[in-house]
Amino acid sequence: MKLHDLRPAKGSKRKPNRVGRGHAAGQGKTAGRGTKGQGARSGGKKAPYFEGGQLPLVRRLPFKRGFSNIFRIEYQEVNLDNLQERFADGDVVTPEALAAKGLIRDANEPVVILGRGELSHKLTIYAHRFSKSAVEQIEKAGGSMQKLELLLTGARATVKKLPKAQLEALRQQQK
Repeated sequence: MKLHDLRPAKGSKRKPNRVGRGHAAGQGKTAGRGTKGQGARSGGKKAPYFEGGQLPLVRRLPFKRGFSNIFRIEYQEVNLDNLQERFADGDVVTPEALAAKGLIRDANEPVVILGRGELSHKLTIYAHRFSKSAVEQIEKAGGSMQKLELLLTGARATVKKLPKAQLEALRQQQK
């Protein structure tokens, strides 16, 4: 077999349907475009979701095709059973220490401590957020916790997210 012997499989190639070639061809006169209107003209037809100028369904219902909340704060989750395994009694748990032990990806991103598992070590924990069950467990074990301030940047630091006094304080810090 040589290159010039190659042929497409039988029936896989069809001739295109030539429209507008008279009544006998089956697609004569309007060529399957109906009568008049934008769709009948050359260069007509808009995007597949165009609704005549009305706000399209895909824009009215963002969850249908995905939606990104610009104010969302993505926390890195750490459970108490992980702290029990990786930290000794009396240790100080900070985001940097958690990153060093491989419990979180980035020490600069917000951290939340969740209450799964048992905690018997007395730990001092620094995090941006604590669940109620985690607070109970830490206090029961005799440990302490310190809530870190959440530094908001970009869209999160808008008036919608922060009270005016807090927003003004942020602006003063940046100057």
